[in-house]
Amino acid sequence: MTRHKNRSPRLVPAYASPTPNNSGDVAGTLRLLAFLALSIALIVFDHRGGWLSAVRAQVNVAVQPLWWLAGLPARLGESMRDDAVTRTRLTEENRRLRNEILVGNARQARLQVAAAENERLRGLLGAAQRGQLDVQLAPILDIDLDPTRQRLILNAGTRNGVRLGQSVIDAGGLVGQIIEATSTTATVLLITDPDHAVPVAVARNGVRLIAYGKGRSDELDLANIPLSGDVQEGDAIITSGIGGRFPAGFPVGTVAELHPDDSRAFLVGKLKPAAQLDRGRDVLLLRSVVTAPPLATPAASAAAENPAVTGAAATRVELPNAQTPPAAAGGDAKTQEPRR
Repeated sequence: MTRHKNRSPRLVPAYASPTPNNSGDVAGTLRLLAFLALSIALIVFDHRGGWLSAVRAQVNVAVQPLWWLAGLPARLGESMRDDAVTRTRLTEENRRLRNEILVGNARQARLQVAAAENERLRGLLGAAQRGQLDVQLAPILDIDLDPTRQRLILNAGTRNGVRLGQSVIDAGGLVGQIIEATSTTATVLLITDPDHAVPVAVARNGVRLIAYGKGRSDELDLANIPLSGDVQEGDAIITSGIGGRFPAGFPVGTVAELHPDDSRAFLVGKLKPAAQLDRGRDVLLLRSVVTAPPLATPAASAAAENPAVTGAAATRVELPNAQTPPAAAGGDAKTQEPRR
């Protein structure tokens, strides 16, 4: 066997340098000079002729997608910020507009209510002027339309000139009569109360009848109508003035239905009230009648039966705040005639 002896590596002195490769350095220098010359030539040619502009334009077009992709995160972030700001602004503006719409609707509702109330007051004033009536305006304080009890409470009493038995009307016709009065309030018995009866007449021919309340604000009863009385559906019914409680000639209602009673000897009818008993905020308290309200010729004879007609000279509407000396109460404040 041959034994290899350990040989120590050959040490090269630190100051010794490798042999320079002169051929490689020369080639690199030549390449650098060539590139410099080419760059200078390109710069000169581009400056003189501009033939590289088209190449640059083509390169810019090719590089545009890269620029778009590079700027996409920034654009997305800015768009999200703008959307958040716009959403917040739109939410606040939407809330403000909703509040304005609610306020506007409330104001419009109040204006509509005021317009309707103004129209009702115009109707009351027109009724007083057309009939040459001496009346006073009384606001409604409370209302009771129970089937067994039909009442109104007025915000006017004896210190305002209200008296027992005083007739109450509105723009449509007869409402009822005062049955109770204090110094500040008054109670009205409506013509639709089951305990109330009104002497009436047919405006067309003057046939006298009795209208009874039945506890409904939209209906009255006409009982014991003679078969020969010539009463027809659609006839206007007015107060006859008999009994002296209600002045003659005030509208009470319109005949809505007629049919024979159980005995077949008389007719019974349903009367639609002329007054708006279930609406309105004010009524008129009748003090005196200057002239009977305008009626058809046959009704003039019924109006002549009224003994309470006075000789006043002009229409006068008194507001409830006016202080007038209370008049003496008179007469029974309940029904005019018993139900047959």
